[in-house]
Amino acid sequence: MDLDIGDVVARSGVPASTLRYYEERKLIASTGRRGQRRLFAPAVLDQLALIGLGRAAGFSLDDIAGMFAPDGRPEIDRAMLTTRADELDHTIAQLTAMSESLRHAAACPAPSHMECPTFRAMLAGILTAGRPGSPKKVPSRPL
Repeated sequence: MDLDIGDVVARSGVPASTLRYYEERKLIASTGRRGQRRLFAPAVLDQLALIGLGRAAGFSLDDIAGMFAPDGRPEIDRAMLTTRADELDHTIAQLTAMSESLRHAAACPAPSHMECPTFRAMLAGILTAGRPGSPKKVPSRPL
């Protein structure tokens, strides 16, 4: 039995305006109308969950649109998932290094951060990373 847009909103937590936008972008499709209210197949809930997962993983709506076959079934490129997972792993490593650096700076026993050799090395690393042609990265070791 089809769900009206209000049911989909209640079950998915996705606002009606977003459902209409996703339909406009061809990420989901309504099955018809009951009066003025759009109707959706129950499978739309799985599609919305996949869209939410894709957004959380950093995929664009265009990327996500390419993850569905014309009939709405998932058709996901595994190589694209592996590439995104690798990008996330890299980001996690950078954020972990930054967190460790901040923790060191917060607990550093040096009278001034500018007297701490580890802090100074981090500053030098940031300047180097900011040069044209230099890789953008957070220091790989804690301060």
